[in-house]
Amino acid sequence: MIAALFVDAGGIYAGRPDVDLWPVARDARLYDGPWPVVAHPPCQLWTNMAAVNWKRYGRDRPAWYPGGDDGGCFAFALAAVRRWGGVLEHPASTHAWAAHGLPRPPRDGWQYLLTTGSRVEAVCEVAQVAYGHRARKRTWLFYAGPCAPTPFETTAPPATHQIGCFDRIKPTVSGRAASATPPAFAELLLRMAALRYAGVDG
Repeated sequence: MIAALFVDAGGIYAGRPDVDLWPVARDARLYDGPWPVVAHPPCQLWTNMAAVNWKRYGRDRPAWYPGGDDGGCFAFALAAVRRWGGVLEHPASTHAWAAHGLPRPPRDGWQYLLTTGSRVEAVCEVAQVAYGHRARKRTWLFYAGPCAPTPFETTAPPATHQIGCFDRIKPTVSGRAASATPPAFAELLLRMAALRYAGVDG
C-alpha cells in the first residue's frame, strides 16, 4: 500500500486498490502513516510565477519571498517522505527546494544526500515528456528509503507542447492537462515509494 498525498480526487491515483488516496478534501497534512508516500504538495506559490499567483490569490507578497505560504504543505510532505519513505515531486526550479535546505538536483541521475546504514536520501531532475507528457515538464524529486532509488530516464524526446507561452511555435498545454501526471510517471513514483518495503526504514 502506498499513500498518495496532495493529489486530485479524480486523478491518476484514484480507484487503485494499492493506493491510500489523500486529496484536498481529506487534508493530507493529517496523514500519520504507516504506508510509504508519493507526495505532490501544491506548487503555485513556490514557482517562478509565484509573484503572479500571490496577486491572483489576493495576498501581499511576504518580506521573506521567494517562498510560498502553502499552509505547511511542502514542509509536511518532506517530513512524511523522510519519516515513512517514498518520494516527493515538485516543479523544477521550485523555491521550496532552497527554502527547505535541498540542493538543486542534477539532470543526469541521482544526487545522494545521505547514505548511512539503511537510510538513503537523494534528489534528481526528470523530464516528464520521457514518460508521456506532451510538454517537457521538468520535475524535481526527493527520495527517502532503505535502499538506492529507482533508476529513471535521463534523456527526453522532443516535446510537442509547452507549459506557458515561451515558444511561439509549440502549442500550450494548460489547466488539468498541464498538471496531470502521466500514467508511466505515476508508476515510476509508486515503484520508488514501494522500495520502502525492501527493508526496515526507520
